Amino acid sequence: MEYRMLIGGEAVAAKSGETFESVNPYDQQPWARVPRAGPEDVDTAVAAAREAFTTGPWPRLTPTERGRLLRNLGDLVASHAEELATLETRDNGKLYSEMLTQLRYIPQWYYYFGGLADKIEGMVHPVDKPDIFNFSHHEPYGVVAAITAWNSPLLLAAYKLAPALAAGNTVVLKPSEHASCSTLRFAELFALAGFPPGVVNVISGFGPEIGDALTGHPDVAKITFTGSATTGRRINAVAGQDFKSVTLELGGKSPNIVFADADLDNAANGAIAGILAASGQTCVAGSRLLVEDSIHDAFLERVVAIARTARSGDPMDPATNIGPVATKAQYDKIRGYLEIAEAEGAERVLGGTPDPDPAIGKGWFIEPTIYANVTNAMRIAREEVFGPVLSVIRFRDEDEAVHIANDTRYGLAAGIWSQNLKRCIELPKRLRAGTVWVNTYRAVSYMTPFGGFKASGTGKENGIEAIRQYLQLKSVWLSTADSFSNPFTIR
Repeated sequence: MEYRMLIGGEAVAAKSGETFESVNPYDQQPWARVPRAGPEDVDTAVAAAREAFTTGPWPRLTPTERGRLLRNLGDLVASHAEELATLETRDNGKLYSEMLTQLRYIPQWYYYFGGLADKIEGMVHPVDKPDIFNFSHHEPYGVVAAITAWNSPLLLAAYKLAPALAAGNTVVLKPSEHASCSTLRFAELFALAGFPPGVVNVISGFGPEIGDALTGHPDVAKITFTGSATTGRRINAVAGQDFKSVTLELGGKSPNIVFADADLDNAANGAIAGILAASGQTCVAGSRLLVEDSIHDAFLERVVAIARTARSGDPMDPATNIGPVATKAQYDKIRGYLEIAEAEGAERVLGGTPDPDPAIGKGWFIEPTIYANVTNAMRIAREEVFGPVLSVIRFRDEDEAVHIANDTRYGLAAGIWSQNLKRCIELPKRLRAGTVWVNTYRAVSYMTPFGGFKASGTGKENGIEAIRQYLQLKSVWLSTADSFSNPFTIR
């Protein structure tokens, strides 16, 4: 399959004519050809977005009209959900059932922010000056550079596009080079939804080749990025040179804490959901399972028993629970962490063998792996593996659980499993994480803010808070005085 980028309302190849292949993680076979953009393509895309922001119909649309276009887009995503989910599975190897669930949910982002577009109000401010009328209102930044990760391309795009467009910005969207096809196909829906040319532009290519050109472009006013902390740190540094606004959703090493008074069946399922869903390739993965001493051994047996039932195989098969990891580089990275865990003395209680079952195919499969007797000082407990690898850590009491949970440079998410009402209310306050799930895990909504603390990022996505990330507040002073006296003193 041949794909094209979207720049200025036109489907285009890279100016150089170069392309690269998308490889299906399940069979390791190339299945699509994608434009390989260079810095000159970035310049063209940003120029198109800048022109659309300053001229033409987009800046003259009312917020209500912008909302209507977003709702049109939501309808189109809903009608193409099966096609787009199939493309995502071919691109990144995640389960079709999960991708389809996401695609059927994604329209809600465009409906929600479409409805919110005309409900952002300014304010009249009382001031201590006579003959002055003061008010404030919100304005869009301009051109937004939106960069998404390969694990859920269109869901992450919705996190960014829906509030950015509702606020009146224009966008240059760059998907990961490891999963570009669903986004390039999605780009074709904007014209059908009625968006003017240049409001949304989609370019594909390799981050090291065009990342700095995009994030450092002088006409880009705002950057929103989902990906690794390493790349986020670089983007933040580049953005800081021109004082660009930045929203970063980065990695995590999230603690999933199980207390002795928990409903252990639910907690065991929550532990599995936290690490094996999406083959562990999710930023909020509960990769550190903290278990109270008194139930540790029995609970570990319960989790291992459930993990043994997970079926690896074709991600298009509804019976499959675990798909391949997305790339060969990620596969090699995870394998390397398995060796590190063994060398550090972690006890392997499930998985971790050198080769997967040959019956499931030749894709990049990592079997579910669980390590016990892990300490929080081990690399397997401190670094983001981004695979189906669980570290189990004991704790004695609530204070030690909190200490272990917070002893990480990350702060994206955390889970708590307990039937103690006081603990369920008070303990989230002590955890340094942007999202805390209590007696559930990995729940998301377009209506509630999401974002991390510490090295897990800055800013929020989703909910009313998200649209504020794409707006600037302006204060306007209006004098009703008959004269302007003494120009040499402050008013």
